[in-house]
Amino acid sequence: MTLLAVDNVVKEYTRGAFRRQVTFRLEAAFRVDQPEIVGVMGPNGSGKTTLFELITGSNEPTSGRVLCMGQDIHGVKARERDRLAIHYHQSYQVRRFRRRKPEFLLEAANSDYPMVHLFDEPQFNAQDGYIGFMLEFFRRLRDEGRVVFVCLHPTERYHLDILREVCERFIFVERGKIALFPGYAAALADARVAAYLGEGARA
Repeated sequence: MTLLAVDNVVKEYTRGAFRRQVTFRLEAAFRVDQPEIVGVMGPNGSGKTTLFELITGSNEPTSGRVLCMGQDIHGVKARERDRLAIHYHQSYQVRRFRRRKPEFLLEAANSDYPMVHLFDEPQFNAQDGYIGFMLEFFRRLRDEGRVVFVCLHPTERYHLDILREVCERFIFVERGKIALFPGYAAALADARVAAYLGEGARA
């Protein structure tokens, strides 16, 4: 079974009461068929957090669907969605979301423990072995059959070292579009990624 399928998902933000104008559009389509650690990169405002919110069901897509273990995340009871996919934002706080449909209209999650773990710009302490602890935690989740997303905005050199060491493939998000890469070298070979990371990425 495919663990996660982002099935032609589109999210549009609009403004204007009478003549609606699209102010931002995110498009995403990919799947994860086996446990792995996926690195997510991209400029601020590119749509990374929106992508994570769509995967966890805390944001409704304009079209498309997200399947976690074959179950449509947006059709699952709101209080049980974190049994399928969970979003940790910065200081490992779990992202909360508003309920848009009555719970009795939604189905129960078919899992008791999250299959997908999304870490959104986690804070790493560079001292006292904390980074090693977190990398081991990511690997343990993967070895237990989970999917791990690690989103970092590489403001420090060691952020790149973390992504290069622990991530098995990469998603690059820019202006609402995503690109998939099978590894760090393949990502760095893309001109957009290289420009985003800067000269220090090749050292």
